[in-house]
Amino acid sequence: MPEFKLADRLATLPPYLFAEIDRVKQEVAAQGVDIISLGIGDPDLPTPQFIIDALYESAKKPVNHRYPDYIGLLTFRQAVADWYKERFNVDLDPHKEIVSLIGSKEGIAHFPLAFVNPGDLVIVASPNYPVYPVASGFAGGEVLTIPLVEENDYLPDLDAIDDDTWKKAKIFYTNYPNNPTAATATPEFYQKLVDKAREFNVIIVQDAAYTEVYYDDNKKPLSILETPGAKEVAIEFHSLSKTYNMTGWRIGMAVGNETLVAGLGKIKENCDSGIFQAVQEAGIEALKHGEPYVKEFRQIYKERRDYVIDALRNINISCRVPEASIYVWANTPKGYTSAEFVSKLLRETGVVVTPGNGFGAPGEGYFRISLTVDTDRLKEAVSRISQL
Repeated sequence: MPEFKLADRLATLPPYLFAEIDRVKQEVAAQGVDIISLGIGDPDLPTPQFIIDALYESAKKPVNHRYPDYIGLLTFRQAVADWYKERFNVDLDPHKEIVSLIGSKEGIAHFPLAFVNPGDLVIVASPNYPVYPVASGFAGGEVLTIPLVEENDYLPDLDAIDDDTWKKAKIFYTNYPNNPTAATATPEFYQKLVDKAREFNVIIVQDAAYTEVYYDDNKKPLSILETPGAKEVAIEFHSLSKTYNMTGWRIGMAVGNETLVAGLGKIKENCDSGIFQAVQEAGIEALKHGEPYVKEFRQIYKERRDYVIDALRNINISCRVPEASIYVWANTPKGYTSAEFVSKLLRETGVVVTPGNGFGAPGEGYFRISLTVDTDRLKEAVSRISQL
């Protein structure tokens, strides 16, 4: 039999974190163990019915069965612009400053292909969503990790990056509300980051997928594009996935600097054929009319968050109270590494959580809980954790 060798970019790639967790989960489930999965951030709450109804009606239109526009329907891009104006008071040109995505992950993964040359330096604030460094590496970039630590509220210390590094950098990846730490960014941090990027001609890639899952109406997460000067240097990735429980629908958007948006669009022209137009039309309805439903979802997540925080503290596991996102970032019990604790928990109790070091070395000593099961199952999960 002939042997086929993987390309170097794949041969050196570690297993994708969530795929590996799923593999072990299936192994344990095959032994008859009742699995409670708190590992992947996949909402259990249903997509609102009015969005499903919109998809059904739109899918009946023959015109929507043909190839869609590469950058997305203008009506969808206009709906995104309207939503950004209403939510963040950010003005966007739907013709030049918005491109539709087959989910934000797709756009984030493709973006470095448009702007990173082999050897270019890419800065990633970590712990981080694994796609940032992987996509940068696929494009030939050299990745520098900047640690996010609890003592600094999981904001990167921009002053710790010397001028020579800033001069070499091509992209700075950031993500708030943060996955996995659930931290949020301040206006002061965004302004300092934008100022640095403008000074040194660095692209900011901001992943904003969790801005609509927040727990205090007086502390709504920000868009980086609210920051003066941000549109000169930044592109922001967003998604309908977590906001409207549409993870399987695969629809998102990138917005911001028109050169950055156009570059990503050029890659997409050559890599995909756009989003099914019926999904885009359903997405328009979500953006226009979804807020009352999102408000209900936030209350459900808040109840789950509050229960988990109290329950973990009652069994002497310390954790930070998240202001946003669907995650709780907790310290591993003494005597365990992240991987040891997560493996023991899964194999002995059937509870799946995510090891902090899976998001980068700065995540060692932590684990992430996803609030994507109902409260009864969360109670059972914490009860099992307490048995270790």
